[in-house]
Amino acid sequence: MSIYVIDDHPLMRDAIVMVLRRLRPAETIVELERLDKLSAAVKQYGAPGLFCLDLKLPDITGVSGVVAVKHDYPEVPIAVYSASPSADMEEACIEAGADTYIEKSASSAELTAALRGLLMADTEAEEPVTAANNKLSKRQTQLIAMLDQGMSNRDIATELDISEHTVKVHLWRLFRRLGVKSRTQALHHARTNGLLPG
Repeated sequence: MSIYVIDDHPLMRDAIVMVLRRLRPAETIVELERLDKLSAAVKQYGAPGLFCLDLKLPDITGVSGVVAVKHDYPEVPIAVYSASPSADMEEACIEAGADTYIEKSASSAELTAALRGLLMADTEAEEPVTAANNKLSKRQTQLIAMLDQGMSNRDIATELDISEHTVKVHLWRLFRRLGVKSRTQALHHARTNGLLPG
């Protein structure tokens, strides 16, 4: 698996790469300055396992970059980061297919927590959800129960002793797994399919 870091700002790119090397020392980390170099890089370095994508690149900006990457690599998780506050861009990025949103003002600890959460979520061993079994992982069953109790992301983070970034990643993974886009839809699906713990 190769991890692709796409950012034209060397300092930010170096910070991301440094964290990734600590979290995944055995992985190939490919650094790019433009999105239009991605296709050639994948041919050279191999299938992507994770994208770290700046929202403002020389050749594409904003959610368009997420859409483009998701179109070509629909199964690969995407961490986006931006100078824009999360309140401005986060929802649009998630809707476009990103798995986590990181503000460039985030501390090193927050950046590490967000990327660790995404990498953990991506490698979490789970049975595939099918119409026949609708199986969820233990963590996802736990999250469904917490959503049913009306717990906020902060409440869940405190209860599970993980960061709010990691909670968001797990929730987005859960939503994608269930084919829904919100807490309300997830709970409706869970109730309809008997997924809530008895």
